[in-house]
Formats: sequence, C-alpha cells, structure tokens
Amino acid sequence: MSATATQLTECTATELLALYRARDASPVEVTQAVLKRIEQLNPALNAYCHLAPEDTLAGARASEARWQAGSPSGPLDGVPVSIKDLILTRHWPTLRGSRGISPEQVWDVDAPVTARLREAGAVLLGKTTTPEYGCKGETNSPATGITRNPWNTAKTSGGSSGGAAAAVAAGLGPLAVGTDGAGSVRIPAAFCGNFGLKPSFGRVPAFPLSPFGSVAHLGPHTMSVRDAALAMNVMKQGDARDWTALPPDGRDYTIGLEDGIRGLRIAWSPTLGYVKNVHPEVAAACARAVADLEALGAHVEAVDPGFSDPLEITTGLWFIGSLTVWNGLNDAQRALADPDFAAQAELGKRYSVLDIQALQQRRGLLGSQLRQFMEHYDLIVTPTLSIPAFDARPPAQEAMTPETMLGWTPFSYPFNLSQQPACTIPCGLTRDGLPIGLQMVGPMFGDALVLRAARAFESLHPIPRPKVGV
Repeated sequence: MSATATQLTECTATELLALYRARDASPVEVTQAVLKRIEQLNPALNAYCHLAPEDTLAGARASEARWQAGSPSGPLDGVPVSIKDLILTRHWPTLRGSRGISPEQVWDVDAPVTARLREAGAVLLGKTTTPEYGCKGETNSPATGITRNPWNTAKTSGGSSGGAAAAVAAGLGPLAVGTDGAGSVRIPAAFCGNFGLKPSFGRVPAFPLSPFGSVAHLGPHTMSVRDAALAMNVMKQGDARDWTALPPDGRDYTIGLEDGIRGLRIAWSPTLGYVKNVHPEVAAACARAVADLEALGAHVEAVDPGFSDPLEITTGLWFIGSLTVWNGLNDAQRALADPDFAAQAELGKRYSVLDIQALQQRRGLLGSQLRQFMEHYDLIVTPTLSIPAFDARPPAQEAMTPETMLGWTPFSYPFNLSQQPACTIPCGLTRDGLPIGLQMVGPMFGDALVLRAARAFESLHPIPRPKVGV
C-alpha cells in the first residue's frame, strides 16, 4: 500500500477508487483507517450516534473480495459512507435524534438512498447525528448532545445534518448523506467547510416522505465536487416507493463536469434584496469568489431576484410540520422531547386551515417568480450563510421564533420553497479560521449545471481540510 492510514482518511472517494483499481489500497485498509479515526475524534466532535464496526468491516471485506476478483459491484464499491439518523438503514436503529423512539424494534427497511448505496457497494459506517426530527439549523439534542465543528470545537457544526458535515470535514468518512428542509445540508456544509448539494426536489427518492413536506430534499456531503457527482449518480436512481420523485434522468453527472462556466449568465445577489446584516468577512470572501467566476468566463450581473423575505412562509410550513409529528407522539415521548421541538409544535397550533392555504399560495407565487427569473440567468450566486459558525450550545438557549430559528440563514430557505438545486462550496476563511461558504443555485432540474459551476470554482480553490487534533 502506498498511502499511510492518515493519508487514506484524507482521500476523496474518487481518490480511493483509483487506489483500489491500482491495488495500492484495499477497502479493508481504508475502512480500518476511517474507523480508527472515528474512535480518536468522535468523542470530541460527536458526529456519529450509532456505530457497528463489525457490520462495517464485514461490508469492507465483501468489497475487498469483489475488487480482488476484478468485479466491483458498483461505482462506489468500497467507499465508506455515513447515513444521517433521519434515514432508514436496515439492521440499525433510526432514532431521529429523539429519546422518544425506542431502538428495541425491528429495523428491516432501507430507505431508497440507503438501498442504492448498498447496491453500489458502499461500505456503511454508521448513523450521523441530527437534532430531534431535524428540527433546527444546529445539531444538539437531549438524546445525543452537541455536535461540534472540526475547525473549532467551541463552534457549532450547524444542522440539521451537522453530524454528516462534521464527519466528512474531519476525515471520518469521505461521503455522507444528509437532508435539507430549510438549509440542512448547506448550513452545516458551509460551517464545516465541505461541499454540500441540495438537489432538485424529487431528484433523490425518499421513503418514508418527510412530515415537513415538499421542502425536504436529500443530498450528499463531500470534500470534492466530483465525489458529489459520483454520489448523485447512485443516489438519484429510481424507487417506486416515492410517488413524488422525478423520473430518473439517466444522466452521468461526471460527464461534462470539467466543461467550465464560460458564457454562463450569473445573477450575483449579495443580499437577495432583503438581507440586512451579512458579516463583513463573509461578504468580502463571497465578492472575491464572484470575481473569480467572472475571470473563468461567466457573465456576472449584480441583480436581485425581486422577492421579499419568505421567512414567514418557511417557518409557518415548518411549524405545521413539527405539529404534525408532535400529534403522533404519546405523553411519554412528549415529556422527553427537545424543548425547541416542543416550542415549534406549539407555534404550529396558531395556524388555521386557511392560514396554511395562504402560505401555500404565497409559496406558489415565489416559485413561479423564480422559474421566470431563471429564464434570464443560468445561476444565482449568494453567500451561503450571513455569518460564520457561532458558539456550540445546548438546546433551548433562545425563545423559539422565526427569527431565532432561521433569521441567520436567510439565503438557504427560499430555494427549498422553490425546490431548485443549490450547493455550497468553501470560498475562504475568516480571520478566526472559520469556513465561509458560497451558494450556487440552478434552475429546476439543473443539478448537473450546479455541479459543473462548483467544479469550475473548485479548480481555482481546492477545498481545504481542518487540522483536527486527536
């Protein structure tokens, strides 16, 4: 083997597959190195809430045998992958960050994305942390505690896919599956300095469907754009259990990935027309990144899409989703719930049927407006977040309001409402050494275009890794 154990944990999925093909490393060696790193770093980061090393090593041994026979079973054979603890995984509990769900039950179903990853030969590492039911943009819960940022463990990893982002950034597995209902892939990916993609709604099939409805997407966390394209080729395959899923597009997202962005029309919107407070270092880094996109040949125009802040739409629909889950819990489960989740459910009680219908109509107008705007532009580019990562903290530190829940992430949730593909890619560090993310938003169904644009930026600015202590 030509790579050390430490080097193996820093390899992207693409690099690991090349090592396997050259017989310079094996899936067992890689998996052992990753498990060792998890053992060393997870106590400080708290990225994983469920590990089953024997199951994981059995998967690695099976993959190694396939590679030795010259017959890998799929495009991710031997690549270690983690699954967010909202996503069903056969033989492992899916507790959704909740103390109210018993692990002592039959777990015999894979969600579509888990099934496709198994079929592609991926080695499943474990379940990553989430706030209860994925209810907020920071990963803390009474069930699993606080998940921390690999760049500075005093800071939050973000959420709700905070465990997924922290794991990938820290080398605890090169690929992770997250979910995004108001920014929950992009928020932690930006805070933790990795690449995160929210695909077009329905591009990655889901089962069971989210109680938060058609704002909920599944997407990958990676340390390279090519890895995300590889992952999407697997994750987007069809599954009849999701009646809302898009028809499979049959496209290989790695083809054309290097075609660049010359001639693309980019709408650069540093505030979306309504964001009043963007951290100056975030604003400056994103402005520099946009200048780089222009230098790569894109036609950049400073222009806002022309809608007002849809925070009220997003949080209204979200609180109703929280109430839906809450109404399915018994008194004992409610007594164990995260106070933040309970507060969201209580806010959900304020909405009448007519209120819900009005929110849906406002959402429809926003979606229509953005579809029309995208007839004139290939991409919208914004900061991913208005601030760098803030201090990690336990649940229930602030009263639950729309502003405290999502006011600090005003760039993410509009594009859940519109269902467009959007990614975040690191574009710099603050003076305190915290990652800054740049968001790229494509037209509906333009997932491959978003990946291509991100890859063009990555060609100038490879994604850096944090130096995580042991």
